[in-house]
Amino acid sequence: MFLKFRVNQFLKLSEIPLIHFYDFYNMVLSMIDDGAQIVHYLGFVENNCKKLMIVLRTIDNNDNNDNNLFIAITFAPTEYLAFTSQAKKFHLFEREIHEEFSINIQGHPQLKAVRSATTLSEEYQFYNITGDSVHQVAVGPVHAGIIGPGHFRFNCMGERVAHLEIKLGYQHRGVEKLICKSCFDITKLSNLMECVAGDSAVTNILTFSELIESAFELEKEGIITSDIKIIRTIALELERLSNHIGDLGALSGDVAFLPPDAYFGRMRGEFLNLLLLLSGNRFGKGLIRPAINFYKINLLDINYIEKKLNELLTEIKHVSELLFSTQEIIDRFEGIGVIDNKTALDLGLVGVAARASGVKYDVRKNFLPGYYSVLEKENKNITIQQRLSGDVWSRARIRYKEILDSISIIKNMLENLKSKTDYKTVEQSQDDSNFSSNYLLFKNKLQSKLLPSSAVIVAINEGWRGELTHLMITDEKSKIIRYKIKDPSFHNWSGLAYAMRDQEISDFPLCNKSFNLSYCGFDL
Repeated sequence: MFLKFRVNQFLKLSEIPLIHFYDFYNMVLSMIDDGAQIVHYLGFVENNCKKLMIVLRTIDNNDNNDNNLFIAITFAPTEYLAFTSQAKKFHLFEREIHEEFSINIQGHPQLKAVRSATTLSEEYQFYNITGDSVHQVAVGPVHAGIIGPGHFRFNCMGERVAHLEIKLGYQHRGVEKLICKSCFDITKLSNLMECVAGDSAVTNILTFSELIESAFELEKEGIITSDIKIIRTIALELERLSNHIGDLGALSGDVAFLPPDAYFGRMRGEFLNLLLLLSGNRFGKGLIRPAINFYKINLLDINYIEKKLNELLTEIKHVSELLFSTQEIIDRFEGIGVIDNKTALDLGLVGVAARASGVKYDVRKNFLPGYYSVLEKENKNITIQQRLSGDVWSRARIRYKEILDSISIIKNMLENLKSKTDYKTVEQSQDDSNFSSNYLLFKNKLQSKLLPSSAVIVAINEGWRGELTHLMITDEKSKIIRYKIKDPSFHNWSGLAYAMRDQEISDFPLCNKSFNLSYCGFDL
């Protein structure tokens, strides 16, 4: 009774099965038992009636490309037995529903606030382990570094961590409510999307743009050309490259191996500068908008990017060989912060953290959004990188392999651009008049339009941390009544907590950096 649908498919609310909660509950658990994973599980209010919606995905691991999304809705009960009691991956989703809609979810092991204890009557209570040999260590939310605010509460026995609880929400800005109150001001919404999480600005604005384009069916009108898709995909891969390179440097720094830390830090700046060339901003802001890219590139730009990628590829291989062949690094990375395959699947991990534990899932390969579908047809798409040990070493090695893949993908797309007539001449690609005309075109295409009424759209992309998704629900008056952003960190913070079990507390900085999760992307 679940509806099967595609990424970026426009759905009317009336098409989606509205199921009695008892049947909804049993069917969800049945699909989870069969290997389905959660894309979204959320509450929303329609005509003063609370409802629950779930979006699940099933992945074909036999390379038959039979990957599907499923959706269903039910009326929200005042209380029910927690899904979490039978499937750990629901843990944060149900806490969020309880926090936002005051539904009593019975049997949940830790039914408390996700982002702000002030929205619930009870005070936030940390999990405590009792015993004479147990002591607690509290870290944050204010840290000595430049990372975001988060509180880490360790229950330790000597130097060994028995339990880690992570409390976030200190940067909760009410992003999703701001979206619903925006009156669909496309300019303000686009700017807001780029501020959800600064290190994922490209992924968020791309996902939002694809969602809006699907709502207006702009691709069917031929407005979203292959050139637009190529530039967007290059920006997405450059964002991945800059962050993966930065993470390898930071991991080196955490174990005091300073040469790779310095080299990778400098190379990260080179990739950020390529984003600057594409967009005028080192984080890719201002490039992508629904229906249009604000900037173009010319043959000179293409040749420069190719030259720079070739230079950096040689340097990356050289510095990575230094990093991964050093015995002290192997000793510090191997066997630290292990997440086995079963735990990764039970928690619903995504991205690098999941693939390092043998989970074969990458949105670019499994759902082929944007230009990845063309790359797949040309046999130039990525191969899903996997390792089995699930430790810091695996997460570092996955990043290195994905760096090589991303460079290869960008070079293939640049070759595709060069084969087009428009890119065979050298001309100035951008000036003030060009920018202004693009901006007016963008405004005229969308600002005066109404969103489709009583509709649901789900957009998914593979950000550098993993699966990042946006979901939008509109009412009969075309007003946005629910906009849900799910950063991959929403899945993976639980993975970090599990990875620290029975580890020395001194390993926490290394484990934390090997996941490198988002505070503001989680806090919203």
